[in-house]
Amino acid sequence: MKRITLLTSLGGILLAIGCSDDSKTGGPTSPDSPPEPGEYYVDIYDSTRVCQGTNLFTDGHEPGNMRVVETDMEGDVLWEFILPESWISGTIVGFEAELLESGNILITISGSGIYEIDRSGNTVWEHPDPKCSHDADRLANGNTIYVFGKVDTRADASVKEVNAQGESVWEWKAFAHYNESPYTDVAYQGWTHTNAVTRLQNGHTLISLRNFDMTVEVDSEGSPVWEFQWEDLYPTTTFPALYPHDPEIHDDNTLLVCLQAESPYQLVEIDRATGNALWEYQRDTLRVCRDGDRLPNGNVLVVGVMGDLNESVIFEVTPDQEIVWQLRLYQTPVNQQPGYFYKAQRICS
Repeated sequence: MKRITLLTSLGGILLAIGCSDDSKTGGPTSPDSPPEPGEYYVDIYDSTRVCQGTNLFTDGHEPGNMRVVETDMEGDVLWEFILPESWISGTIVGFEAELLESGNILITISGSGIYEIDRSGNTVWEHPDPKCSHDADRLANGNTIYVFGKVDTRADASVKEVNAQGESVWEWKAFAHYNESPYTDVAYQGWTHTNAVTRLQNGHTLISLRNFDMTVEVDSEGSPVWEFQWEDLYPTTTFPALYPHDPEIHDDNTLLVCLQAESPYQLVEIDRATGNALWEYQRDTLRVCRDGDRLPNGNVLVVGVMGDLNESVIFEVTPDQEIVWQLRLYQTPVNQQPGYFYKAQRICS
């Protein structure tokens, strides 16, 4: 089992190079090498059934030492970047990283903005905006689209698209379409608490409105062309109560989403044409589910918190609901926080 030594710091980055036996952030998997609290620890790994590759994710368990990490399938750190203190403002509720086609990393930090770095840790683009939270994507045209939902008001744009110069070229306001009951009465960590956005191939935009228990698709003019109210699928005693996260549309017009709170399932895939559930997943020990990505082999990569251990976890589950890989932040309780891992990306080989 290799361990990675962090040799040098360059403009906020720590480069993982070489091998040793004293890495703090490596991930042992063998019984004779027990993990230490705060280590990445892979305790489930069926190499024949996983989507092989590396894992890119964010880790916020150490204040002042928040990082973007890439590990191999055994949990060993291959690369990491420590966020500069100047990038952090207040309490972070959304903190994600995305690998771009260029090989650069796009980092979204709520209350701060969006930052693009190369693999040497150099900042190649940045867009500071305190009204940025949860999610940002680089579009095919070079623009960047992102959401605001941390403490948004009716006057705020829920989604913005900016060009390379940081100029706003498109925005969407929920107020223009949902200034009516029951949405006008909602207020929890903001009005909409919008937590995800995706620009679709047809030019429309998919938006996750957490506080409305809704996923909506809007056209280029911002008009809703498809809505899915998750309460219609799983009725609850209160509204809102399902808090959808991270919806993704697949080529067969299905949609995978993470649900929380009163939902009987934590991951659900629906047929968008009928609204019927095609796949439902519930793990009894999973307290919070923040991210679910369908992998090329059909499995799903999930990010959440294990309620029995109170630990942040990333795991891969098959369509028949078997867990074939799992990485834990060992013995590092999240307490009442939603977790120290927010989103993860499998870079498949």
